[in-house]
Amino acid sequence: MNNGGPFDGPGPRWFTIAAHRPFTLDLARGLTQALRPLGPEALSEAIVLTPTRRGARALAEAFLQAADGEALLLPQVRALGDLDEGEPPFEPGDLGRDLPPAVSGYRRRFELARLVSQHSGLFERPIDAAAALELADALAGFLDSLQIEEVEGEDRIDGLVEGDMARHWLRSADFLRLALDAWPRRLRELGLVDVSERRVRLLQALERQWTDNPPRTPLIAAGSTGTAPATARLLGVVAQAPLGAVVLPGLDLDLADKAWAKVGEQHPQGAMKRLLDRHGIARERVGEWPGEVEAGRSRGRWRRRLINEALRPADETADWRDQIARIRQEARGADPIAEGLEGLTVIAARGEEDAAGTAALLLREALETPGKTAALVTPDRDLARRVSAKLARWDLQADSSAGAPLASLPVGVLIDLVARTAVDPCDPARLLAILKHPLVRLGEAGLADLERHGLRGPRPNDWDGLGRRLKAEHAEASGLLHRLRAALDGMAPSRERTTAAAQALALTQSLEALARGADGGLGALWAGAAGETAGGLLSALMTESEGLPDVSPSGFVSLLSALMRGATVRTGGATHPRLRILGAIEARLVRADRLILAGLEEGVWPQAPPVDPFLSRPMRKTLGLPPPERRVGLSAHDFAQAACAPEVFLLHAERREGAPAVESRWLWRLKTLARGAGVDLPQRPEILAWARALDAPAPYKPVARTRYAPPLAARPTTLPVTQIEALTRDPYAVYARNVLRLYAEPRPDEPMEQRARGTAIHEAFETFAAEWPASGARFTDLYLQALTAHGAPRAALARERALGHEAGRWIEEMEARRREGGVQVFVEKKGAASFPTARGTFTVTAKADRIELAPDGRAHVLDFKTGPAPSAKQVKTGFSPQLTLTAAIIAEGGFPELGKRPAGDLVYVRITGRDPPGEEIAPLDKDGGTGDWPAQAWEGVKALVERYEDEAEPYRSRTAPQFVKAYGSDYDHLARVGEWSVSGEEDDS
Repeated sequence: MNNGGPFDGPGPRWFTIAAHRPFTLDLARGLTQALRPLGPEALSEAIVLTPTRRGARALAEAFLQAADGEALLLPQVRALGDLDEGEPPFEPGDLGRDLPPAVSGYRRRFELARLVSQHSGLFERPIDAAAALELADALAGFLDSLQIEEVEGEDRIDGLVEGDMARHWLRSADFLRLALDAWPRRLRELGLVDVSERRVRLLQALERQWTDNPPRTPLIAAGSTGTAPATARLLGVVAQAPLGAVVLPGLDLDLADKAWAKVGEQHPQGAMKRLLDRHGIARERVGEWPGEVEAGRSRGRWRRRLINEALRPADETADWRDQIARIRQEARGADPIAEGLEGLTVIAARGEEDAAGTAALLLREALETPGKTAALVTPDRDLARRVSAKLARWDLQADSSAGAPLASLPVGVLIDLVARTAVDPCDPARLLAILKHPLVRLGEAGLADLERHGLRGPRPNDWDGLGRRLKAEHAEASGLLHRLRAALDGMAPSRERTTAAAQALALTQSLEALARGADGGLGALWAGAAGETAGGLLSALMTESEGLPDVSPSGFVSLLSALMRGATVRTGGATHPRLRILGAIEARLVRADRLILAGLEEGVWPQAPPVDPFLSRPMRKTLGLPPPERRVGLSAHDFAQAACAPEVFLLHAERREGAPAVESRWLWRLKTLARGAGVDLPQRPEILAWARALDAPAPYKPVARTRYAPPLAARPTTLPVTQIEALTRDPYAVYARNVLRLYAEPRPDEPMEQRARGTAIHEAFETFAAEWPASGARFTDLYLQALTAHGAPRAALARERALGHEAGRWIEEMEARRREGGVQVFVEKKGAASFPTARGTFTVTAKADRIELAPDGRAHVLDFKTGPAPSAKQVKTGFSPQLTLTAAIIAEGGFPELGKRPAGDLVYVRITGRDPPGEEIAPLDKDGGTGDWPAQAWEGVKALVERYEDEAEPYRSRTAPQFVKAYGSDYDHLARVGEWSVSGEEDDS
């Protein structure tokens, strides 16, 4: 074969494709040109090895593009296997026939978790299933490192910890020693092998096979940097094959020899330098792959030089100015620095949301050019998901490798909801979420009644208590509740610790019972990628989790949450053919016309080294494992490759999670180099402005105080004294309730607040007064019974019992004292009085908590409070007219049982159960007693009603905000109080 192609001459054959070139397209073009003279079948006989499956797919597409419409038989494109994704390498022929199958991911995690829990004593802390799983993942990473680096850890464990190291590391070494003995033995019992070990053994077998019998057809390894020893050795064999070649991605052939000698772990060229040194290949012997078209050979050269200079070893940056001068001297024309920065733009967003909006806009804008492709490259999966959500604004879906965690998808949400019912079965909000979930098919008949009459208000104590809330006319709701309870029967709370498999089985049965429709099918429960992932997770828990320790229901929820967060679902579907969202690893061999490199903050890109609970840095060195900085070097190489694309946007956020962020070291170096050259990195602030304009609110316009003036015919002609109080404080609340007929519904799982305690106090007082004489203990019992009827949780009853006991003793004494002298007591009596208006008559009603008819004929009015009592000023000014108006109605003869009676004492009885447990507050006594205040209050009501008899008078919101109760009104949200109250509007009421 002699056509001037890459296979001419003896091996080893090492090539590179410059970082600014489209790697897969140049590779495909060069290979097609080299093999075309040998006939149409020559290309199909070639074998091309890529690092990942995504790279293999990208290369197949590149061959079709390079064919320029000609018919083409593609070569065999195979992936060596992705270490980060756990992909196995391909197995030509019977290569892997004698190897045991690989252990599944879930089985491995569960078995390692068992190993952790069996030796939990070494960790000196409790280890539940979720913690065991977390440590199992760290142990799996340690085992993978040993297997990938082909390190015999057993031989080095004894010298792993020096005498002056912390006790924690001593314990870690003891555990690792046990694990290195127990884990291989367990795998042999199962007849399985680790994925990483199997991968290494396959590559070793492939290395031996091709060494003994080199392929006679073209063999190319492209895009790999040989970070794993087995891969590095295989690349050496490929380079030596008769028609073999290794094509490296972006080897810097221009870096000065002095700087090349100092390339280390964190440098983007570090992996390739180690690979070449392993095989004794001088950098000068690496040729340029002959795939570039001549017209494009120099395009992007200065960008590549600029990026490589910016990322040169730190010890070699002192002569940056000399290097800049040398580059400009080489150019002999236009400024190469400025030319290298053409097409590169730096954008500084405020935060993650700002960055996501900008990236989405840049992707969308690229589609305006016919045929133009665009890709977002970021290791930040959260940012990738944000961008996907932003693209939905234009009904666009990009081909994204980020996927979504199972926990965020509908089936994952339902799994979490149902699992938590084993901890708290009658949480109304959770039960409503289950009933309304799109995957649940229990039927909608009765759902509205079940929500309104059963699940709103305070939490029921149990299923029976929930059922008692539904009356006979709620038959459909009762049927729905019965079906729900039956479906969740297997999730009954228990304090017993059981196996994860048993709880997963019960959970699966409940899920299927909830999803089963009238046709007997399960609907979309297990459908699609999300359903398949969820089913696989639960199946693994049921069949492979015997290694996990027993868990409580709450522990199972934690375990399940951890598993679902780690389960990524790549939904696929109809994606736009010109848009991609890629991780840094997936983007190694993929190129688009526009690249957006996002997440360029320290700790994101590059990522901070993970915290290893088992190995310190010296311990890794002792074992012969690579330092954490090696990953930084690989990330730097990914960045350098992508930053050399023709059109690149470098996007970083100034803040992350509300805290200041530090821009990536690579971006900082590039800025420093550019400033040293006397230029600034290009910026386009208008792009940020466009992105922000998409979500910018309309110009601020203050909202006026809410006010409505309904016609006279719609205005109320009867109001209770409590509504008269509202009319003086917050007229809009009267409008909403008495004109619009809007009534507040209790919230699901509403806490037992002051209102519930007040209602219970009133009910207890009513019964207690009817049973008098009675003891304080009886009052306590009545109070607790009323609280229970109103849904007070059992936990709250213990506290309320103590308060009720103290209150009961005080109330017994008060009752005896106030009844002295033959006082008649009337409890919860209703009365009403009317007066003429322009429209006819207006009626004021009252329901008195307690009226005491004294022997002297006066009527004392008492009102029970659990909170603060109104002040004398509030009573006199009419903002708290309940007692005075009740007394006025009595004076008008509005209580038939009492007749017309003059007002006596007006008393608030405040019950707290604390110190003091109760007190009688007569706000008017300090100023001479009741006097004619009831009559004045009655005249005040007449004037107030007359004011609203004018059709032009509106019902305003919060005319006396200083007297509105602390918890506000049920209608504040309808009145938009939160908007107009901060708009600076003057109070014109």
